[in-house]
Amino acid sequence: MANIDYESISRLNNLSKAPKGKLPFIENDGEIIADSQFIIDYLEKKYNGRLDSHLSDEQKALTYLITKSLDENLYFALVYSRWQCDETWPKVKNTFFGKFPFPLKLIIPFIARRGVIRTLKGQGISRHSKQEVEQICLKTFQALSSLISNKPYILGDQPCSLDATVFAFLAEFILVDLDNTFNDIARSQSTLTNYCQRIYKTYYL
Repeated sequence: MANIDYESISRLNNLSKAPKGKLPFIENDGEIIADSQFIIDYLEKKYNGRLDSHLSDEQKALTYLITKSLDENLYFALVYSRWQCDETWPKVKNTFFGKFPFPLKLIIPFIARRGVIRTLKGQGISRHSKQEVEQICLKTFQALSSLISNKPYILGDQPCSLDATVFAFLAEFILVDLDNTFNDIARSQSTLTNYCQRIYKTYYL
């Protein structure tokens, strides 16, 4: 979106190399920057605000607050839908651990899943029922749908970092090769589906 050349390196061992033990992280000119918000801030500063320079101060404030809302709300619902829901866990387990040798492929997934669920409980999302987590997702998707409405991008005719963030979340619900009730809820919002597919075709095909 910002016309910055990049190379995406997708490896399962990326997580072990991540400075903060979480993805994403980038390496640029010898610097390693972790966490999506710090990455965006770094790129905006280094490349003279290519993505958000057209935004007003109010729009920049909305971008930051909406991004943090998604990070602290929808992110954990997404993790819940992958790691705690029995309907999706088998595919997630095979993706992450399917190539592990026996008996590690039996032991490590159990330990990893238990750790993630413990984190979700500490954060609070898994203290809700599945139906309540689905309701959280539905309200978030409906709010995003209202924000986008009939505009090409969330804040008008040009993309900004908020579009990058929103697309990243929506792609994990709408474009991903998974089927569960959370994906169904997202895909039921035609505005979000059209928005997601439009950005994918524009920037990733």
